[in-house]
Amino acid sequence: MQSLIQPSLKTLFATIICTALLISVLCFSEALEIENLFRIERSKNANVVQYDAQLTPEGKLKPEKPVIAYWIMNANGGEKEDLNWVEKKMAYGFSVEYDTKGDFWIMDLVADIQRKIKVYKANGRYRAEILIDGRPAFIGRIYIKSIEGGVRPKVKYMEFFGKGIKSGSNLYEKFIPA
Repeated sequence: MQSLIQPSLKTLFATIICTALLISVLCFSEALEIENLFRIERSKNANVVQYDAQLTPEGKLKPEKPVIAYWIMNANGGEKEDLNWVEKKMAYGFSVEYDTKGDFWIMDLVADIQRKIKVYKANGRYRAEILIDGRPAFIGRIYIKSIEGGVRPKVKYMEFFGKGIKSGSNLYEKFIPA
């Protein structure tokens, strides 16, 4: 009889310890939320690079890493995948810096789009602002048409799609790099 009780007590004790550890991990872990900012689509395939604002539980941008980027592998069923080192350094990476005077973040893409992106909260959510056809707009997506071959693909043109901040109308610009 004692041998039947002893394993049950060990199992119960182990369950209690595991539950206590799990609860403490859940309570003290930083639950982060994200809000979509914009994406880069390419002529090469259906995969896209998604840029998101990373928020703290209080709804503010996470100071250490306010923006994240990752692949959405549409050619493989839509699974997410991190950018690799080369992609971060040569194509889709970015730097982001807080502007204390304006209370917003300035994002600079490694890809030379020849304009900065301003990230801030507008109308209850974080948005990415950029100039499209010379007008301030909330960027939705950038399409890059490239020609494959050689060491690196050559960008033929970029298209910017967004909504005018003042007008709310759709804005578009085709940009051909020099």
